[in-house]
Amino acid sequence: MANFTTMNGFLLVGFSAKPELEILCASLFLVLYLVALTGNILIITATSMDDSLYSPMYFFLKHLSFLDIYYISVTVPRSICNSFMHTRSISLWECILQCWAFTLCGSAEVAMLTVMSYDRYVAICLPLRYEIIMNANTCIHGILAVWISGVISGVRHTSATFSIHFCGANVIHQFFCEVPQLLKLACSNEYVSELGVTRFLSLLASLCFLSIGFSYTHIFSTVLRIPSAEGRAKAFSTCLPHLAVVILFLSTGFFEFLKPHSDSPTALDFLLTLFYTVLPPTLNPMIYSLRNKAMKAALKKVVKRRRAYFFC
Repeated sequence: MANFTTMNGFLLVGFSAKPELEILCASLFLVLYLVALTGNILIITATSMDDSLYSPMYFFLKHLSFLDIYYISVTVPRSICNSFMHTRSISLWECILQCWAFTLCGSAEVAMLTVMSYDRYVAICLPLRYEIIMNANTCIHGILAVWISGVISGVRHTSATFSIHFCGANVIHQFFCEVPQLLKLACSNEYVSELGVTRFLSLLASLCFLSIGFSYTHIFSTVLRIPSAEGRAKAFSTCLPHLAVVILFLSTGFFEFLKPHSDSPTALDFLLTLFYTVLPPTLNPMIYSLRNKAMKAALKKVVKRRRAYFFC
């Protein structure tokens, strides 16, 4: 088979072969992208301006919103541009950068959700020691650990992926440079080393998932022992949104990366990719503000300030 490692790049598969459907899907992606940007920017603004939200929980939520903006911006804008411009090509270096940034953001997202679950565990199960454990140094170290783990994962994953030789057609059956789709283009069994990195990162993600499960097992056990219904409702209002985000992101991500990939991807493959690349950054602001009264009040203040600014 022809080796194309020295070629300029790859061809990405669009959402549809029909131009009308391609534009429709790109328009939907544009709407979701704008909703994600607006929601996450509102969360960042509210947690930065409202003094009542100066706590570790909202500190981590603000950084999750920063991360979600980067995460969705890695893949969606380029895909939208390709669809409207009726082009499918992506250069080799653009593909490498996209692969690195996407892996960095995905790994950092898992780490961030783990840190946030630990914060909720300490707040509910160890309330008397919360301010001692979750002090400023702990929060800063937690954020640094999130970004460092993301950078290391991105470098290892990307270097292992692009150290192999690619053969045959340079077509990636996805709307961005996804690692599983790139591995399908590998010559012979050269992707074995990359599979080792994938297994290692999957193990780390599994440990994060177990840590989150451990935290929430103790959280629910503690919450159910709270005598007042109001106290239980308040505790659940801060935990259930985070748990919903965790389940949505990790379940679809695990299934997408660990399931066997066919030579001809189906609509289900694109749908699952949408679930773990586009929906979490879009839905996170809605989920976190839906049952959180403090966040709702802060967002209303932000909106009122914006209205007053525009009408002045």
